[in-house]
Amino acid sequence: MFGGVLAGFGLIAFVIAIGLGLLIMLVVLRLDALLLVVLISLHLYLDWYQGFHILVPLLALLLVPLFYVLRSGSHPWIQPRWLWLWFLFLLLTIYPSLRGGMLMVYDAASFYPSDILGALLMYWLGMLVTQNKDKLQLFFQLVTLLAVLLAAHTLFQSVTGTILFASSRVDTFLLRSDVDYYQIASTDTHRVGSFFIDPNWNGAFFALVFFLPLGLFVSGSHVWQKLLYLFALVLILLALLYTYSTGAWVAFLIGLTVFLVFIGSTTYRITFLLIGCGLAALIIFIFPAQIALQMQHASGNNELSLRIAAWQTALAVVQAYPWFGVGLGHQAYLIHSNIYRVPEQFVLLSHPHNSYLEWAAMAGIPVLCTFLALIGTALYQSWQNWRQSDIQLRPLIGAGIAATITLSINSISINGWTHFALSMIIWPILGSIASPALCTARWRSEN
Repeated sequence: MFGGVLAGFGLIAFVIAIGLGLLIMLVVLRLDALLLVVLISLHLYLDWYQGFHILVPLLALLLVPLFYVLRSGSHPWIQPRWLWLWFLFLLLTIYPSLRGGMLMVYDAASFYPSDILGALLMYWLGMLVTQNKDKLQLFFQLVTLLAVLLAAHTLFQSVTGTILFASSRVDTFLLRSDVDYYQIASTDTHRVGSFFIDPNWNGAFFALVFFLPLGLFVSGSHVWQKLLYLFALVLILLALLYTYSTGAWVAFLIGLTVFLVFIGSTTYRITFLLIGCGLAALIIFIFPAQIALQMQHASGNNELSLRIAAWQTALAVVQAYPWFGVGLGHQAYLIHSNIYRVPEQFVLLSHPHNSYLEWAAMAGIPVLCTFLALIGTALYQSWQNWRQSDIQLRPLIGAGIAATITLSINSISINGWTHFALSMIIWPILGSIASPALCTARWRSEN
């Protein structure tokens, strides 16, 4: 069959056939955690970086009902709590998606498939693949492996200036864009974006994913495992350093505080405070040039002032379009926000650099409130799981909560929750820790 596909349709069709065959094998063998991480990887590289847009959302749309058909005692069917809230979110965003999508096909193929429907599907899949501590641990290990590979790629790009498996489409886009944005002013140092393209999105990824190996490090029982997790933590931290993302660093520090609260042990809290202070001093001593560049970038002209001006413009747009927004799309926002642009925003922006204002300005205040309710209910369920779990499971759930809070804080300064790739990464992580099956006895008694 593969030979016939290769002969009849060419190499691309052959690669697609092989890829689908491998995905089918993962489903048949019930390697659910690996399958989910493969979907995350494909969405980052193919849908986002290469511009395929809807490949993984379509696969996820097939997998959720397939998991229902293949349910069994060892792979039970799990349904998210407050599912009606998700259906409300899907319903309220239809009109804004159509309104914004009519102006640009890119927006039509991105916002609803990834940020809305894709968010529900990946959140649901995160629940389905993590019914107990072992499966949650395996999922976090595989996401950590993906993060290590991306961190190595980021460090390689920072040294060589070359992106492995680069896309000519992205190269063309960067040549037409203001690439000085990725260069720290008055220096020849470029911030690294890797497959996320923008360094702020790359930094947001490393800031949130850092807590997964940190939770594994705390819950790990073998010395060799802890050494591997420590290596992953160092590599991810170095990659975050070379993005020079101020918002990511601020969110990362707040996330560390959250993780200390949910770590589950006073001894570990004191130990990590001491280790953190020592590690910070070591980084300052070993990388003084990078720290100086980070401070220079953070205090640069128009860094904070332009963000505030963008938020003021977005608030004016929300005031003018409070119910349905201007339409879910960068082109729609670019056109309609220009009328309300404050003088301090000296450049046109396609989004307000704030996920919450983005939902309100593009889709309306009701959509923003529904979105916040979805995050709040998922975090509440995660906290409930944390309360009822044992001392070994708590660091893993706490790591997922810290990752979620980190992106939530970072989304004040960038479009984190509304980024097409980041959204499909954080929702399965949040779903994995919010799964009602994590506390098995209570979940089975209720179902």
